[in-house]
Amino acid sequence: MELNCDYKKAALAVKSAGAIVITAGAGMGVDSGLPDFRGDKGFWKAYPMYERLGISFVEAANPYHFAMDPAFGWGFYGHRANIYRETSPHAGFQLLLDWIRRFNLDYFVATSNVDGHFQKAGYAGDKIYEVHGSIHYMQCLAPCLDDIWPNEEVVPVDFATMCAQHVPKCIHCGATARPNILMFGDFSWISERTDKQGNAFSRFLHQYRNERIVVIEAGAGTAVPTIRRLSEHMGSRRNTTVIRINPREPQIGYPHISLPCGALEGLRGIEAAF
Repeated sequence: MELNCDYKKAALAVKSAGAIVITAGAGMGVDSGLPDFRGDKGFWKAYPMYERLGISFVEAANPYHFAMDPAFGWGFYGHRANIYRETSPHAGFQLLLDWIRRFNLDYFVATSNVDGHFQKAGYAGDKIYEVHGSIHYMQCLAPCLDDIWPNEEVVPVDFATMCAQHVPKCIHCGATARPNILMFGDFSWISERTDKQGNAFSRFLHQYRNERIVVIEAGAGTAVPTIRRLSEHMGSRRNTTVIRINPREPQIGYPHISLPCGALEGLRGIEAAF
């Protein structure tokens, strides 16, 4: 009963808003069938071969591997690129787009996900801020130039060793290329593309500084709290309501709204309350 009441509060916040910001973490992709890498156990459940090697997510998502053993570095990211391309965004992505159109809302997406699923679901590319970059873009490992290009590589992976059977090369100098993603312990990430997105997001927030904004946060945990902090920062603004959808860590202070469920369940609950 209490959850139904919160769904109604969330639906009212959406209907009364002048603009909507969608903030999404790894949990947004769980209903699409993607792993969220929650803790070492969650990561190892998705990649048991790394458990055998004693490698954590933080250690796997590190540019060190591209320099020391490019085939091993690309084993992880090549596989991720493959599953992101093969997986379809779940119905919740479309529900959010339906609300944007139904209630005539301007919008922006801010996500720590590198999977490109918001673009795949039909969101405008100039309305998306990918705070950690995108696996669908590449750069030189060094880098030799501050250039970013589309990732059109197909990287087969040997799951017994988690090594790539093809290592992409820089289109400029022929050295090892890497995904244009901010990794752990990363000193060579080219942030230009993401910086432009961030500037566009800042202009959006400034444009609607005097309007009611609803922030719908889905699947953003505390392990890598980038998105949660962003949502809470926006929530400190006047006339902003945050709707936090999270099955394990839904807590957020009044007057914001906490929905203790998965992304798709929470979005469907709000839809049913309109």
